Amino acid sequence: MKSILETADWWVLGAYLFALIAVAVWVVLQKNKNTEDYFLAGRNVGWFVIGASIFASNIGSEHVVGLAGTGAESGMPMAHYELHAWIVLLLGWLFLPFYFRSNAFTMPEFLEKRFDSRSRWFLSIFSLIGYVITKVSVTIYAGGIVVSELLGIPFWYGAIGIVLFTGAYTIIGGMKAVIYTETLQTVILIAGSLTITYLGLEKVGGWSELRQVAGSEHFNMWRPISDPDFPWTGMLIGGTIVGIWYWCTDQYIVQRTLAANNIKIGRRGAIFGAYLKLLPIFIFLIPGIIAFALAKQGVLSYEKSDEVFPILVKTLLPVGLKGLVAGGLMAALMSSLASVFNSCSTLFTIDIYKKLRPHTEEKKLLRVGKFATAIVVLLGIIWIPIMEKIGGGVLYQYLQSVQSYIAPPITAVFLLGILWKRTNSKAAIVTLFSGLVIAALRILAEIYKDSLHGVLLSFATINFAHMAIFMFLFSIFICVSTSFITTPPDYASIKGLSLGTLTTKDKKLASNSFSRIDAILSVLLLVMVISVLVYFKG
Repeated sequence: MKSILETADWWVLGAYLFALIAVAVWVVLQKNKNTEDYFLAGRNVGWFVIGASIFASNIGSEHVVGLAGTGAESGMPMAHYELHAWIVLLLGWLFLPFYFRSNAFTMPEFLEKRFDSRSRWFLSIFSLIGYVITKVSVTIYAGGIVVSELLGIPFWYGAIGIVLFTGAYTIIGGMKAVIYTETLQTVILIAGSLTITYLGLEKVGGWSELRQVAGSEHFNMWRPISDPDFPWTGMLIGGTIVGIWYWCTDQYIVQRTLAANNIKIGRRGAIFGAYLKLLPIFIFLIPGIIAFALAKQGVLSYEKSDEVFPILVKTLLPVGLKGLVAGGLMAALMSSLASVFNSCSTLFTIDIYKKLRPHTEEKKLLRVGKFATAIVVLLGIIWIPIMEKIGGGVLYQYLQSVQSYIAPPITAVFLLGILWKRTNSKAAIVTLFSGLVIAALRILAEIYKDSLHGVLLSFATINFAHMAIFMFLFSIFICVSTSFITTPPDYASIKGLSLGTLTTKDKKLASNSFSRIDAILSVLLLVMVISVLVYFKG
């Protein structure tokens, strides 16, 4: 297998890796004094770094590989998920003040303070398993494809090499190493991907030529309700349910905003992250459509949609720029892996180990956190051959479908817990477990759908995004009805953790936690989201 990089590209890639190591070493020299330093970067991170870190954590290699592949295969429908920029605003404006008031390190810890320890245990264990099966495995698989295509080395070598490199600086430096290297990686990733979009548009003959060659269907986000893959109802409503879980309740993302030292900085980081979240449509999805158009024009060819982005790099970029984009692609892989490693370490150390051994001293907790990261790195490597077998489809769609089954009950519990003070601990745990049962049944039904008939076949084949809507409505019904037929919570013990329990002081602090510019920028972003929805209507 031959590398697509030439001598100048290797120099550029080497410079990027050197800069990354320099940042990581600088962070390591700061040293982590305690768990707050290691897991939340001392809660002293600025809004720019938080926003960049949110973006880099989200944009993993599954985005670069999977979203470009989906663009080539199906066009714009998956852009609905990238317009979740408005949900990142929801994190900053609605959820974050409650998280800060709880003074929680983790999302399971917040659930314990709002409900009880059963909800905390459920979310801790569920999140850890989910991270290894989805985030770690998918990111490693997609990264293996990227690295082997770019560097001309076998899939296994590329995947394991990146995992070990990323794991090393995450274990040593903790959250600080993750969050500051992600800031550098964001700049590289955006610069490299914008270059691909620009050169691709030039090659295809401009925007109007792209629309003509690709066809109107590829530019239509609003597919009919009967569409088997991308019904607009599922993309818009089901996608929102998944989006709230991912952006507002998942440790992987929320941990970045908790690294701020107050709500105002955390919210500004979320607003900046929301603006960056709009970029994937233009730097990954549209390049996928460009690849589809170039294939129709006979300029390039690809066998699987997951190969689209590396082939674009190979076909379009001149020497030197290939090295920059190779760095950007590796940045996407490393930033996502580092984030999930650190989140797993935080969940295990704070929500499981410290819960079982509450009197453990800080130095030992730091050692446990580093050991937990190493175990997740090892599990990720073990999972590679499994992902290699199941990764042949459209990767991004696979990830979204799995998330559509696990998100609804968690979204329902967090939303009702914050918006409705009557939601109690029994309702929370019943909702979480019943949602898990439905999700497991759906996955089993999908696996054995060929042998099913009637209602069971319908259950197995209903669109994944529509399934998210039905599961969410079911979860809301279970949570509300269980709350009504059981004892109300002790409102004094959840003071400040639900809308109906806010004190006058809480309300005053909330009103002073933002400025006019924060509000204007948030409204402007909503206008931009609506504009994109209107433009890509076919």
